[in-house]
Amino acid sequence: MRRGSWKIRILIGLAIVAFALIQRCNNQEENPYTGRVQNINMTEEQEIAIGLQSAPQMAQQHGGLYPDERMQAFVDAVGQRLVNNSIARETPYQYDFHLLADDSTINAFALPGGQCFITYALFSQLNEAQLAGVLGHEIGHVIGRHSAERIAESSFWQTLATGASVGGDMGNLVSGIGQNTLLKNGRGDELESDELGVLFMIQSGYDPYEMIKVMEILKTAAGPNRVPEFQSTHPDPENRIEKIKEAIKKYSGR
Repeated sequence: MRRGSWKIRILIGLAIVAFALIQRCNNQEENPYTGRVQNINMTEEQEIAIGLQSAPQMAQQHGGLYPDERMQAFVDAVGQRLVNNSIARETPYQYDFHLLADDSTINAFALPGGQCFITYALFSQLNEAQLAGVLGHEIGHVIGRHSAERIAESSFWQTLATGASVGGDMGNLVSGIGQNTLLKNGRGDELESDELGVLFMIQSGYDPYEMIKVMEILKTAAGPNRVPEFQSTHPDPENRIEKIKEAIKKYSGR
């Protein structure tokens, strides 16, 4: 490569990196519900729109909604009890709680903007307080704006990797650093949602120690061959249990 072309590539790469850094600084904002400063590149209205648009597809991937309307109403009632007794009611999000027909996948998740899901496979193993713990955790993801933050962070690291690739041969290295950072942040999201879930349970009159039993159920479901924590977006259940105990002491004093 000619020296002049190499210099041009370096300048272009540096410009891309500078753009990513400036954009990230401009996107910094404090979450009014958690107090945490985050990198966010979308509005709450956009989060709600994404969630509503994605909800039917996510339900379809898990066999649709569970056909028993009474059970659907029960899940929604527990979810709304948590919302109405917590800071969730002050947020602009539209909370809907869906029981999925999937009876083989133990899972629960939330989309941006308030769409929360739990599979029948997990629901069938829980009592009401444990269900509240799971739904409280998912509400925590929504309030914490974790999906929006991951989208913005992914975009940032992709742009950095592009700049590093244009300016030299560091693109793969930067991309790897970004993936590790997102992995670490993902575990932080789970712990923050666990703590919020404990708080919401206490505020709604549920026994927060039932959240520990949820972790034990998840640990048993994962089996002995579960992915090590350093390879997983979710912290090890044992680590989560310790953090949950700390949150219970913090919010209830016991």
